[in-house]
Amino acid sequence: MDKFIDLLKRLISTPSFSKEEERAAAIMREFLQDADIPYKVKKNNTWAYNKHFVKGKPVLLLNSHIDTVRPAKGYSFDPFSPVEDDDKLYGLGSNDAGGPLVALLAVFMHFYERDDLPFNLIYAATAEEEISGKQGLEIVLPEIVPVAFAIVGEPTSMELAIAEKGLLVLDCYAHGKSGHAARNEGENALYKAIDDIQILRNYQFENASELLGEVKVTVTQIEAGTQHNVVPDVCHFVVDVRTNEHYPNKEAAKIISGLIQSEVKPRSFRLNSSGISVDHPFARKAAEMGIRLYGSPTTSDQAIVPFPSVKMGPGDSARSHSADEYIYKSEIIAGVEQYIKMLEGLKI
Repeated sequence: MDKFIDLLKRLISTPSFSKEEERAAAIMREFLQDADIPYKVKKNNTWAYNKHFVKGKPVLLLNSHIDTVRPAKGYSFDPFSPVEDDDKLYGLGSNDAGGPLVALLAVFMHFYERDDLPFNLIYAATAEEEISGKQGLEIVLPEIVPVAFAIVGEPTSMELAIAEKGLLVLDCYAHGKSGHAARNEGENALYKAIDDIQILRNYQFENASELLGEVKVTVTQIEAGTQHNVVPDVCHFVVDVRTNEHYPNKEAAKIISGLIQSEVKPRSFRLNSSGISVDHPFARKAAEMGIRLYGSPTTSDQAIVPFPSVKMGPGDSARSHSADEYIYKSEIIAGVEQYIKMLEGLKI
């Protein structure tokens, strides 16, 4: 496993913010080339097929992302300098999602030469996950379909997320009429927005999910006004909506639009809730191994995958996007062993 830990340290040392992943992609390609594994590329995305890829066998996709968020304030060291403290490996992207990224690569290479697999394997290291961008996994999928099943590598403590909430972002605009603040004139768009925000704060979607819970609606940004003595005629606020499987994003947006007076403009409908049944062979195998199945409140590239998928990987989601991000090397090693055990003999 040393070479995979060394790969992770190289990736930590290489800034790879979303849309700026060229150098990280080059490192992944160099690693595959050194291992004599052919690969394909599209923009900052790289993918490879197992050596004995047989037409007609179901395809299992192993995917994780090479991009990171920008470092949080409060780092006590250079976020691009991997620091080892016994079992801990510190650095930006070590946990999200460098650990899952290299662990899945180790699994892919473990099975790469096998000619007796009941499935084909594709490993994909993709871009723009952290910004839900359209030049990452989304442009790789048309090149590799059909896929029967996917494991999306994210830090889940190697527990199995069989469902994931969707993400819907709404730009809302309350409209009023400008006037002088010293006189009783105009219609204050800010007050109208506050009324609508209160409605959203108190509203509860009817259908909750056994795994994902309720739809969560959170107002996260607001802006209005040009100066202190002018009644604002427009107030813009942003709503973050985390949907469950009962509400496709289009339906959730329609419901919210009907609740409030403000104009509602969805940024995108593409990141819907996703999940598999507890009766799926991979979920059943996890349950037999005593692995916890759960629903994830966070959104990943799983949201754009149009076939059955799960989210699983070494590391802890609570460490993601935090200062002094880290992962335990032992987590990566144990994760690889668990992945291999779960894939051995799997029928999908």
